Amino acid sequence: MTQAVATVEPQYFMLPGKARLSFGGDEFVVVQLREVIDPAVGFDVKAALQVQAIVAALASLDMDGIADVASTHTGYTIRVRPEDLDPRDLIPVLIAAHQKAIAGRGEFAPTFETSIIEIPVFYGDPVTEEVGARFRDRHPSPAESDLEFVARVNGFDTVGELVDAHSAHPFIVTFSGGVPGNAESLQLVPREMQLRVPRYLSPRTETPAGAVGHGGNTTTIAPADAPSDAQLLGRAPVPVVDFGNGLGTDGSPLLLPAPTVMKFTPIDASGFDEIAAACAAGTYEINRADIEFDLQAFAADRLAYARALVGELQ
Repeated sequence: MTQAVATVEPQYFMLPGKARLSFGGDEFVVVQLREVIDPAVGFDVKAALQVQAIVAALASLDMDGIADVASTHTGYTIRVRPEDLDPRDLIPVLIAAHQKAIAGRGEFAPTFETSIIEIPVFYGDPVTEEVGARFRDRHPSPAESDLEFVARVNGFDTVGELVDAHSAHPFIVTFSGGVPGNAESLQLVPREMQLRVPRYLSPRTETPAGAVGHGGNTTTIAPADAPSDAQLLGRAPVPVVDFGNGLGTDGSPLLLPAPTVMKFTPIDASGFDEIAAACAAGTYEINRADIEFDLQAFAADRLAYARALVGELQ
C-alpha cells in the first residue's frame, strides 16, 4: 500500500510592481522583484536600483524589530527579531515602499544616499594573465585569453576598446555576499551597451585577491584568493576588504558595500606597485565623493547621469 505524501504549497503575497513576498519562518521576509533571469540579458539595472531604493527607505524608518536587510540584484531579505516584530506587520510598510519606488512618478523621485569611489585597475596584469593561462581547459575559448574573449564576444576589435568600455562608465554594487568584501556590480549604461560574457565552463580553483572579473553582465573584485568562474580582466591594487587599515567609509573594513558606485581607472605596472605599497603602509587615500542617487534622473538619460556621477570625483 502506497502512503500518500502531503505537500505544502508555498504562501506568497504580491506587492506593487508584481514583487513577490514570502516568509521564512517567523524570522525572515523574502521579497523578489524579478523571478526569472535570462542569461542572454543578465540582471536588470532598473530592478536592481529599485531594490536599493526600497532597502534605503526601510533603513531610514529605523523600525524596532528589524535586525538586518540584505539586498541582491533582484530582491532583498529582511531579518526580524520575532519577539519585537511580527513579520506580517511589515506588509503595509512594504506596500508603501514599493508603491513609491516602483510605481511612483511625477511628484515622487526615489533616491538613496551613497558614495562614488575610484578604483584603479591594471588591466591584463601578469598575475591574472598567468592564472587564466593555467585554466584554459575550463574556458569556452581556450585559444584566447580572457581579455581577448571578452572583447570578441562584445564586438570589439581590440582589447583596448574593451578596456575603454569597461572603464568609461561607472558600476553600482547591487549584491554583497558570499564572502566579506564581495561586491557584484552592474554598469550604469543602457541595456544595449551592457558588457556580457559567458563564464568559465567550470570554475577555476584559483583567483588572486584583487582580480577584477566579469561574468554575465556583472563585474566583481575578488576580496581574497578563491575559486571563480568569471573572466579575468585585470587586478586592483586597493583591497576591497581590509580589517587592518579600514579603507571603507568611517573606517569600515568593507570598501564597497551596496549600493556604492565605482569608477574603474586604468593604470600600468608602476602605478599598481605604487598604490599597492601605499595601501600596505596605510597612506593611500581613496578618491571618493558622497552622492545622492536619483532613479528618475538616471532613467531619463543613463549616460548623461553616469557622466555626472563621475564628475563628482576630484
